[in-house]
Amino acid sequence: MRNGTAKLLTLFHPASGAVRVQGVTSCRNPVLHGWLKAELCAILAARPAPPEPVSVAANRACWERWQEGLSQPITLSAALPPLRLLLVMDNLTGHKTPSFVCWLFDHGIMPLYTPLGGSWLNMTESVQRILKRRGLAGQHPTTPDAIIAALEAAAQGWNAAPTPFVWGGRRSDRRHRRRQRQHALGGSGACTRRPLPRPRPTVLQQWRSAGQVTH
Repeated sequence: MRNGTAKLLTLFHPASGAVRVQGVTSCRNPVLHGWLKAELCAILAARPAPPEPVSVAANRACWERWQEGLSQPITLSAALPPLRLLLVMDNLTGHKTPSFVCWLFDHGIMPLYTPLGGSWLNMTESVQRILKRRGLAGQHPTTPDAIIAALEAAAQGWNAAPTPFVWGGRRSDRRHRRRQRQHALGGSGACTRRPLPRPRPTVLQQWRSAGQVTH
């Protein structure tokens, strides 16, 4: 029986593995933006103050370098503070609300949106799956409050010994070594694990390649 929906607002720091969560029953923009602003302010308060930029042009270049190659770059504010934080989010309309984006700029936060259909690039999706399995596997909650309590408890246990996330890692190294052990076939996408034997040149072909053929 469906008695309601539980959602998990999540902020994830891949370098440390720390996660900030809050369970809610509604994820409208006022709820999401209010929670994000409070958590981001707490994160910035715990970080050291940024050094003053050398010049306005150098500071703006620091912001613009994160938009290189984007087909639809964000219009930056005219006056920008020092860049302090990068915030990766899904490409949703609510994340692009002008008032929210301007608030991010005013606090030195650069929003970066994953491509459409590329939510797997957002590591928060990965840690949410882990928390869901840890909190709900083998359980049978009957209310949204029970689901929220289980997910928040799983996040608290995760933060007791967080695991940093990095791109690549040992799995990437194994895939790279595996590709090195494969041999492409005629420039196609197919490969073999053993190189195909090549016909040995005849004595006449060897002479021709060496320019020693006489008539």
